[in-house]
Amino acid sequence: MIIGVPKEIKNNENRVGLTPAGVAELRKQGHELYVQSTAGLGSGFQDSEYSEAGATILPTIEEVYAIAEMIVKVKEPIAQEYPLIKENQLLFTYFHFASGEELTHAMIERKAVCLAYETVELSNRALPLLIPMSEVAGRMAPQEGAKYLEKPLKGRGILLGGVPGVKPAEVLVLGAGIVGTQAAKIAAGLGAQVTIMDISLNRLRELDDFMPKNVVTQYSNEYNIRAAIKTADLIIGAVLIPGAKAPHLITRDMLKTMKPGTVLVDVAVDQGGCIETCRPTTHEDPTFIIDDIVHYCVANMPGAVPYTSTLALTNATLPYAVKLANLGWQEACRRDEALRLGLNVVHGEVVYKGVAEAWNLPLVDVHNVLEEAAV
Repeated sequence: MIIGVPKEIKNNENRVGLTPAGVAELRKQGHELYVQSTAGLGSGFQDSEYSEAGATILPTIEEVYAIAEMIVKVKEPIAQEYPLIKENQLLFTYFHFASGEELTHAMIERKAVCLAYETVELSNRALPLLIPMSEVAGRMAPQEGAKYLEKPLKGRGILLGGVPGVKPAEVLVLGAGIVGTQAAKIAAGLGAQVTIMDISLNRLRELDDFMPKNVVTQYSNEYNIRAAIKTADLIIGAVLIPGAKAPHLITRDMLKTMKPGTVLVDVAVDQGGCIETCRPTTHEDPTFIIDDIVHYCVANMPGAVPYTSTLALTNATLPYAVKLANLGWQEACRRDEALRLGLNVVHGEVVYKGVAEAWNLPLVDVHNVLEEAAV
């Protein structure tokens, strides 16, 4: 298969879809690799490293899209990439269609095969291609929150861990999945008093067994959330519904009950956000203020630590990329249910329920699409 790795052009996105090691592995399997010049530079990888691994370096993104049967990326295509995408071309990347109506319609129009990292799902409901970036974003959330709690950045002027004789900050984490767990661990490690909420009592019991004593668990409902936000200094939104919009657990009216200078970090913003007032921001302009509450809503948080993120992502995606290249997307998805669940839009039709529901679009059975592709 001919595989292309374009340079990411989303604002301050420094990750890259494949490392040189990933290129070498795919070359070993007999595939052709084309990498756009400087695609890996933001993650610390030189063109020469890709060349030595067996890739051909192409100077422009247009050439990469034109030659490739499969595009391996990190973030969803943006508007200037839409015209470059060919009918039947396989795009293997994060899409988050449920928060991007324009993107959804663009991919339908291009009749591409869109296999989304974030909906590849194992039988135990784990999301193997989302986990590594969730781990990175979860660990970054308290770090970013601590920074924006500083007074020059419009926060309350509170040190997350406090000092002897002064109470530490109160951190509220909504969601006890990968992001929430990692966020709670880091916030606790910095010395904060942490409350983590979830609707799964089994998950809360698990956390209660291994979290440090400055982390407490609480069942998540509107009453408890409304009470907790009144004293929280940093609130981290970490709610995920695979392939669908996140629910709004914090609404606009709740902001007025918070302390001025409270910081909200909505890690779920790329799926629509679990805080009603959040909208996607960039590393270039990461925050905005509503009702004296600081909102940090960067949609690609791991892009700020691209070396770590790219290595972690390729570790997870490479086995699936190899399977797709070796078997072709149709046969790979027939054999592997986890990959089949990654299919979101195929040949102009929506095949993932969460995307269809988000934009009121017809849902086509993915099995029918795979049968038609075999004919």
